[in-house]
Amino acid sequence: MKIKNIDGLSPQDLQEEEAKGGRFVYFPYTISFLFITLKRTSDVYMVRHGESAVKRGIPFTLLTALFGWWGIPFGPKFSLEALRANLKGGKDVTDEVMQTVAGHLIFQEAQQHKAQETNFRL
Repeated sequence: MKIKNIDGLSPQDLQEEEAKGGRFVYFPYTISFLFITLKRTSDVYMVRHGESAVKRGIPFTLLTALFGWWGIPFGPKFSLEALRANLKGGKDVTDEVMQTVAGHLIFQEAQQHKAQETNFRL
């Protein structure tokens, strides 16, 4: 999973940002070509405390508004779903991302503990 807007933050920094109200979201979008409708999602974005998730989703909202409606029969349905989600600030996946961050921290701690044991034996 690729996360945008984290700018090299450490797992601890991500936990701090999440505690302040930051969240992780993705934005659905729809593109239609008469009888073919593609329902897709953006990468995951970190929306920091105080940032507007709706503003971050504008490109995907515009893409859907311009190119999502034209597919028969699913274009309008998928477009409305995507627009509704994006105008609410995207789909929140903060819990899933933070579980991965917590797992990474546990792994780092285990690696450090193992390195300390190895150094102690030498």
